[in-house]
Amino acid sequence: MSNVLPSPLAAPAIGRTHKLSLLIALYLAQGLPYGFFTQALPVLLREAGYSLKAISAMSLLYLPWALKFLWAPYLDHLGTHKQWLLLWQISSVCAALLLTQLDLGHGYTIVLAAAFVFNIIAASQDIVTDGLAVRILDSQERGLANGIQVGAYRLGMIFGGGLLLWIFAKTDWATMFFCMALLLALTIIPVVSMSDAPRASGPPPRLRELLVGWLRRMLMPGMLAFAGLIFCYRFGDAMVSNILGPFLKDAGLSKETIALMKGTVGSVTSLAGALLGGWFMFRVNRRNALLITGLAQAATFVLYIVAALGIGGIQLLWAATILEGVIGTTATVALFTLMMDAADPEHAGTDYTLFASFFVLVNAIGTFCSSVIADAAGYAPAFATGTVLAALGCITLVYVLDRRPVPERVAKAWRLTNR
Repeated sequence: MSNVLPSPLAAPAIGRTHKLSLLIALYLAQGLPYGFFTQALPVLLREAGYSLKAISAMSLLYLPWALKFLWAPYLDHLGTHKQWLLLWQISSVCAALLLTQLDLGHGYTIVLAAAFVFNIIAASQDIVTDGLAVRILDSQERGLANGIQVGAYRLGMIFGGGLLLWIFAKTDWATMFFCMALLLALTIIPVVSMSDAPRASGPPPRLRELLVGWLRRMLMPGMLAFAGLIFCYRFGDAMVSNILGPFLKDAGLSKETIALMKGTVGSVTSLAGALLGGWFMFRVNRRNALLITGLAQAATFVLYIVAALGIGGIQLLWAATILEGVIGTTATVALFTLMMDAADPEHAGTDYTLFASFFVLVNAIGTFCSSVIADAAGYAPAFATGTVLAALGCITLVYVLDRRPVPERVAKAWRLTNR
C-alpha cells in the first residue's frame, strides 16, 4: 500500500556539515519573504489606516501554503532536488528585484499580488526542502536538525519582519527589496554546490498516477487524524502570535521599536529557542517535549493578555517577546520533529506537505478569528481566547496520541528518546 506513487527521488549523498548548511539556507530563504509579508506589511497597512479585518483578509494570499499538498506529488516525483531548488530560489530573487521598481503611490494592490507570487514560490520550494530533509536526516538527527531548521526559518522571518522594516524606516522601498534580493541570493550558494541523485530509469509518472497516488496517501490510516491534531495544537498559538504586529503598533510603539523588538531581540530569542528545542528533543521523548513546550507556550501568552489590559507598559512587552520567542520556537521544533516522524521517507515531500498545509491553514483561520474578536472586543479577549485554546490543543494532542498514536510511524517514535 505504501508504493501508491511512482518511485521517488533517492536521497543525495551529502556530508553532515553541508547537510546542515544547506537546510539552514533553504529554510532561511523561506522565512525571509514570509516574515516581511506577515509581520512588516501588516504594520505598514495599519499605519496606512487599514482595519484589522482588512489586514486579516491578507490570509487569503497564503492559500498556496495551505493548498501546496495539491502539487506536492509532482515536485516529489518529477525532476531532481537540485533542479527544483535552483528554480524556486532564483525565482524569489527575481521577484524581489522586480519589487524594487514598485511605486507605492499607486497603493498596496500590487504589493498584495506580489505577496501571493512569493507564497507560491516559497511554498513550492518548501515541498522540495521538506522532502529532502526527511530523506537525508536519520531519527537521531531530526530533533537537532529541526532545531536548526526552525531557527533558520524564524531568523528569516525576523530578517523579513524586523530588519527589512527597519531598513524601510531608514531608507526607502527600493533599498529594502534590494536587500531582500541580496539575502535571498546568498542562500543559493549551498544549493549550487550540492550533489544530486539521479532519477530511476524509466518513463516519468503520468498525471493520473500522481493524482490517484496522492489521494491514496491522504487517505492512508491515521493521516487525516494526525493532521487534525496539528490543527488543534497550533490554533491557539496562531490566534495570539499572528496579530502581535498590529497590537504593538496600536500600543503606540514606533516602527523602529517594533523592528528592534522583533528583529534584534527576536532573532536572539528565536535562535536560543531553536537550539534549546533541538537539545530538548534529543534529551526527552516526543510526548514529553510536546506536552511541556506546548503548555509553557500557552503560559507565556498570559503576558500579552496583561499587556493588552494596559498593565506593565513596554517593559512587559519586552519580557513577553523574549519568553515567547524562546518557548514558542521550542514548541515549534517539537511539533515539526513529530511531523517528520509521521512522514514516510518514500513519499516524504507528499506526506510532510500535507501536514504542513494544515499547519498553515490553521494560521490563516486563527488570524482571522483573533482579528474579528480584537476588532469587536479588544486585544485582551482575543489573547485570552487564544491562550485557553493553545493549552487545550496541547492537552488534546497528547491525550489522543497516548491512546492511539497515528499514523504507524508516530507510534514508533512517540515515546522514543535519542539518549
